[in-house]
Parts: sequence; C-alpha cells; structure tokens
Amino acid sequence: MAFRVEITEEAEADSKTILEWLISENAGETGMRWFRRLDKAIASLASMPERCPVAPESADLQLEVRHLLYGHKPHIYRVIFTISGEVVHVLRIRHARRKQLEPH
Repeated sequence: MAFRVEITEEAEADSKTILEWLISENAGETGMRWFRRLDKAIASLASMPERCPVAPESADLQLEVRHLLYGHKPHIYRVIFTISGEVVHVLRIRHARRKQLEPH
C-alpha cells in the first residue's frame, strides 16, 4: 500500500531553517547532497511508514507519533510524523538533541 506524504507548514519551516543553516555554514555540495537525501528519506515514508518506531512523545501527546531518524552522529535529525489512514503527516523535522515535542 502506498501512502501519501503531506508535510505541514511547521515541517516546511523546519526544512527551510535546516537549509539556511547549511548555506550559512558553507556546507557546499556535501551539505546540499545531505539535504537532498533528507528529502528522499521523507519521501520514503510513502512506503511502510510503520517501519519507524513510535516516538517518545507519543504518551504525552496522547497520539501515536512516529519518527524517522536521519543522519549520523552528531547530525541526527528526527522526522516526526503521524499516520492517518493512507496519509502520512510530517509534523516536524528536528535535531535529535532538541527536547521532545510538547502538547500545545
């Protein structure tokens, strides 16, 4: 079963912030390649998103939230998402060292 991946405005903003940081750090082609692979990793959620573990904040949010880990230490990012029917909703993209999501 193929899922449709939808990215929230917050996740789009996170992505833009990551890209701007890579540019500001003069990451060059290596940084752009990393960023393109992040996009591919997110797109891969269209196939078997349940392969990703339930995120620690699920209990606090009272919602099943999963996360896809992307990158290598110390540059690991969490693509935080939910699954609703045939749609994967990407909620946020956060560095793994940041604190967990909290209920609004």
